[in-house]
Amino acid sequence: MLDETADLPLILQGAPDTTEFRKLRKRIIRETRSVIDQYGMVEPGARWLVCLSGGKDSYTLLAALIELKWRGLLPVDLLACNLDQGQPNFPATVLPEFLTRMQIPHRIEYQDTYSIVVDKVPQGRTYCALCSRLRRGNLYRIAREEGCSAVVLGHHRDDLLETFFMNLFHGGRLATMPPKLVNEDGDLFVYRPLAFVPEDDCDRFARAMNYPIIPCDLCGSQEGLQRMQVKALLNEWERRSPGRRNVMFRALMNIRPSHMPDPQLFDFLALARNDIPRPELNAAPDLTL
Repeated sequence: MLDETADLPLILQGAPDTTEFRKLRKRIIRETRSVIDQYGMVEPGARWLVCLSGGKDSYTLLAALIELKWRGLLPVDLLACNLDQGQPNFPATVLPEFLTRMQIPHRIEYQDTYSIVVDKVPQGRTYCALCSRLRRGNLYRIAREEGCSAVVLGHHRDDLLETFFMNLFHGGRLATMPPKLVNEDGDLFVYRPLAFVPEDDCDRFARAMNYPIIPCDLCGSQEGLQRMQVKALLNEWERRSPGRRNVMFRALMNIRPSHMPDPQLFDFLALARNDIPRPELNAAPDLTL
């Protein structure tokens, strides 16, 4: 049940009183909980660093995790964190004021990685790869300083699909962002609890709740991004065949190694027909002359 009660966390108060919104909220909570359960994310007593960019996805992530914790379904401590990377015109007061008003434990960190990116990336190239590496390194550092065992990100179902096609078209590999992984140093988990949640659901939820959404194009490097091109392609496919995104995402969870041509994934050399006798590995040698 998702009925309103007097002690509902502030971030969940003021929700639209419509059947449509209640169904949306229930679906997001159900799918988020499903990811957390299926991928074994919960370590009782753990502390999670919940990364908040100010976009619709991270607001939805934070609200869903707080609701699950409030309902006793997520026995971990949550620390919201925003990394201000010094992007031009970034509204630095929006998130601190929002988190303080919502009475949510948080940490605001300022690191001017934007200047580094602008200096290092050649003119005309996008900033995203270097920017994300610098952001990730800072978030890992903050997680360690705060005693967190996991860095929690707001990537949703469509992010995973777009990453898959970017790797397919431009990277020459079949890969996407997993819902759960361990960082390179092996001391932190990285979780994506919204992995089953469509982007459109995040957008409708965050806007219906009137969260102060910060645009994601402040750095000015969005034009021509490979991800934007892939997104446009997926949008066109979805327009022509509604529900195609969901079918494609189900395919990512229904992989048949024996039907892929990767010899590292499946032992094709060991395949044999039933009518071909196989040598007995432990048979005694024939010593007759």
